[in-house]
Amino acid sequence: MTGLRIGQGYDVHRLVPRRRLILGGVDIPWDRGLLGHSDADVLTHAVMDALAGAGNLGDIGKLFPDTDTRYAGADSIELLRQVGMLLAEKGFRVVNVDATLIAQAPKVGPYKAQMAQNLAAALGIDAEYVSVKATTEEGLGFTGDGSGMAAQAIALLEK
Repeated sequence: MTGLRIGQGYDVHRLVPRRRLILGGVDIPWDRGLLGHSDADVLTHAVMDALAGAGNLGDIGKLFPDTDTRYAGADSIELLRQVGMLLAEKGFRVVNVDATLIAQAPKVGPYKAQMAQNLAAALGIDAEYVSVKATTEEGLGFTGDGSGMAAQAIALLEK
């Protein structure tokens, strides 16, 4: 039996006025932000779910429920750090993470390297092993009309 485990994560949040837009731990200047119990960092949430799935930890709703006031306004990068610690306690090492942000706007190209660095630092791995990509949906659906953002991630663990 191999010691490799793959997990897939997906998250979505609505865009609203008067909220900060935080993606991959980067505070991006924009006229709207993502609505959620924590900082609503959709990219980091997808990464956490991918890792939690690969490590059989459940999902972020189980790990950090929105009914728990301790997580109100929580820094998602800190929550990712906690997921990394839980995985380490179970004997897992993060091999790599591949994440994609799905949003019509704003353009995040200038921030992708910092996002990858933030995610990698929280997991205690080199940024070379974290890929952050972004795409639009050509104006289609809730991400295309600007009412929300989504993210997908895949993670590989080794035991």
